[in-house]
Amino acid sequence: MNREENRFELIESRFHLNDKGVYVFKGIYSKNKMEENKLVLSVGEENIPLDMEIKEGAEVRRMYGWYPYPIDTEYSFSCRLPKKLELSKKLKIFEYTKSGKREVYSISVKKLLKSRKDMYYAIESVGGSKGKVEITGWFIDAGDVEICILGKDNRKIESSIKYGYRRDVIEAFPEADPEKVKGFKAVFKRVDDRTVKLCFNYGDNTIKEVLPVHPSKIRKFNKIISSYLKKGYVYYKRYGIKLTIDRSKEKLFDRSGVNYERWLKKHLPNDQILKKQSKRRFGKEPKISIVIPLYKTPENYLRELVDSIKAQTYSNWELCLSDGSGKKSPILKLLKDLESSDARIKVVYNNEQLQISENTNRAIESATGDYIGFADHDDLLTPNALYECVRVLNKHPGIRAIYSDEDKVSMDGRKHFQPHFKPDFNKDLLNSTNYFCHLFVVEKAIVDKVGALNSEFDGAQDYDFVLRCSEETENIYHIPKILYHWRAHEDSTAENPESKMYAFEAGARAIKAHYDRIGWENTEVTQTECLGVYRTYYTLKEEPLVSIIIPNKDHIDDLKKCLKSIERCSYKNYEIIIVENNSTEKETFEYYDAINGEGDKIKVIYWEDVFNYSAINNYGVEHAKGDYLLFLNNDTEILNETCIEELLGFCMREDVGAVGARLYFEDGTIQHAGVVVGLGGIAGHIFLNTPSDQVGYFARIITQQDYSAVTAACIMVDKEVFERIEGFDTNLQVAFNDIDLCLRIRELGRLVVYNPYAELYHYESKSRGSDNTSDKIERFNRETAYFENRWHDILTSGDPYYNRNFAIDRFDCGLKG
Repeated sequence: MNREENRFELIESRFHLNDKGVYVFKGIYSKNKMEENKLVLSVGEENIPLDMEIKEGAEVRRMYGWYPYPIDTEYSFSCRLPKKLELSKKLKIFEYTKSGKREVYSISVKKLLKSRKDMYYAIESVGGSKGKVEITGWFIDAGDVEICILGKDNRKIESSIKYGYRRDVIEAFPEADPEKVKGFKAVFKRVDDRTVKLCFNYGDNTIKEVLPVHPSKIRKFNKIISSYLKKGYVYYKRYGIKLTIDRSKEKLFDRSGVNYERWLKKHLPNDQILKKQSKRRFGKEPKISIVIPLYKTPENYLRELVDSIKAQTYSNWELCLSDGSGKKSPILKLLKDLESSDARIKVVYNNEQLQISENTNRAIESATGDYIGFADHDDLLTPNALYECVRVLNKHPGIRAIYSDEDKVSMDGRKHFQPHFKPDFNKDLLNSTNYFCHLFVVEKAIVDKVGALNSEFDGAQDYDFVLRCSEETENIYHIPKILYHWRAHEDSTAENPESKMYAFEAGARAIKAHYDRIGWENTEVTQTECLGVYRTYYTLKEEPLVSIIIPNKDHIDDLKKCLKSIERCSYKNYEIIIVENNSTEKETFEYYDAINGEGDKIKVIYWEDVFNYSAINNYGVEHAKGDYLLFLNNDTEILNETCIEELLGFCMREDVGAVGARLYFEDGTIQHAGVVVGLGGIAGHIFLNTPSDQVGYFARIITQQDYSAVTAACIMVDKEVFERIEGFDTNLQVAFNDIDLCLRIRELGRLVVYNPYAELYHYESKSRGSDNTSDKIERFNRETAYFENRWHDILTSGDPYYNRNFAIDRFDCGLKG
């Protein structure tokens, strides 16, 4: 697409699902916004009125991340076509631009009418291994659709068909009934036929798709789909690729190239270490009760779980099992055998079917330990798991709850994958996703105080529980070691999150209930495109004045773009303070004269000294009247109109001192999604240069969370906090002054929050020029030494929000070798 003239590009057009008289189409503009352009749809000689909807923000940006330039606005249009459509010859879409009229799209009415569908569907992939063929896709149910596979001569091939939830398709077809949108996976034994027919049967209708099943044909078929993707073929891009956790593993999990199986073998304790652990005695040896709800658990899995607990090098434990399988439990005999095999194993025989919360609570009621540990009925603990917990409790006696890193283990227990290396206690990350998960051990006194599991949140009962625990104590310790293996079931949220949508809906309710209990009633909680990750929006009880401080030297075009983006924001109670520093161009001062005092919103003040970013911003604050300070680089552009509210909602919390945003380079890749101290040597931007359609390791790019620091290219700070720490440190003239500011804010006990839903472009230091002169190199080295001396402890011990198993020479949460 040529960007010199703003043009509309049609992405998709179709009939409305529920009203065949309505035609819908959507697209994007080469300059991202419609501006003064106009679209007209005509049928024959008649122009049809268009209704327009605009969708913008991160979701759109990710959808079009494969475009060569940033797009964050999508335009959708709809219209009612003439009743006697068949009497016309053509449907056309025209665009009127500054240079005239051009045809965007044309289709004959005859062809258009043929495109009317009773059912929308897509085949996404055909694959196979170990003698089986697997076909995946989705459809929008046109009425009790049944899928079957036919071979040669239309013989029916026995197959397993599983259906699942498809949030991405629901979003693409907003008028569809969500209950009718279904993903599917058909699995059957490989046959001699080179092709099969996938049939959608509904009522008296059948749709047949001929698909390859011979290995060579499958490769060719998938190569075609791959080529569509590489070309940006929108149909497959939008509807054939999913952004949920399970379907985005290449985007969510470690891509460092380190073989995790080998890494795990190297880092798990060997037999010699385990023997030493089993002989060690601690000054404090609390009993840990491991509570596990059972429901018709496969015997081999239960035996392996119990064996992993018996193998613990710390021996003061008890295993509390509660069988909620119901009458005639299939594991009754095994439980009797286990109970008699070790006095530390106790079983609650319920003789009735129990839901997960009640079942777990029965196990908790039987516990006599000082601490309660939670595990699922088919998972595994590493042999050092409890030893590591007790070691922490002895070293840090004030700790009241512990969580560890974990990974997934295959059904046969042979393969370990998808390790989840977590940060230390991160309040806002916990408010966004249950990253504690396993292993979790908590003081029994806390359980007694906050209560056991709540069946109102079944599916997310563990999430609700840890949130209640976090209300009681923040003395929560993270052990950065793999202590738990989560067995991956196809039908569990470990591998197919969409099969348990009720669990994710319960998660949103659990967060909201948590907020209500702690007095944060002005909150809304929604799910993100990654299931299990939630977004919090704070509705503002008041609208305090925000002072926006923008240092500027020439580059008026950048400044104009920045100011215009502020004007588009929905939050209006702000003042803009432009701190002029050492400009030389006549046009700059003419622009200042034009805008200075404009509607009492903008004022220009003059810094008449050498460039010192810290001093310039401090000078700006001296002229600020607002209760909140928003520091902006002049080469930034706000993308979403709610940006200021997104920052302010967090910043107005009493426990928060500063809030940062998600920033993109001009090409749409990530410029800032949080700062890690020590990354790259001193401090670095995590997920730097990640494409905008990726969500990062365990969706961290799109997750609201706390960090040690955020960039001051866009940072909102509570003015009272800013004044208490005496502002930016002027010893840091250019480098690390924002990191230093954030670390001093954290020393006050205030949080620094990253909110990815405040979004901006950052055209990265355009206005400051190069740093490669000898004077600037000398200054950088001096400021580096100053920073290292002040923050030696965190540089030595490591950033608490960055797992120590991650490499510090990578920006994608890659493992150390």
